[in-house]
Amino acid sequence: MPRGDTRRAGDGETGTASVELIATVPFLLLALALVAQAALAGHALWSASVAARAGARAALVGAEAVTVARRALPPALRQGARIEASEGPVSVRVRVPGLLPLPTLRVSASSELEDGDG
Repeated sequence: MPRGDTRRAGDGETGTASVELIATVPFLLLALALVAQAALAGHALWSASVAARAGARAALVGAEAVTVARRALPPALRQGARIEASEGPVSVRVRVPGLLPLPTLRVSASSELEDGDG
């Protein structure tokens, strides 16, 4: 096959890769945003768990469990946090910070300690 014929055969596909990349970028950005949102939800859940455990420790030694649990939360999660400390477990419920226009998501954790628990 002559060299000139191979060049003419590929002329109809000039720019195809660019168009495919442009079409794919929004989906890649959406996937990245979903992964970041899941990471924020995981961080909020972990923080609620740490705060519940701190509140349970405080309740075990007779301190104010709600105050200790609230202080154990990161400042960004303190506003709107619901902390309950009854005779049983300490429960912490926080709002997940949102990157995407989703309904308000909340996560919660609870912890209870008894004498002899660490």
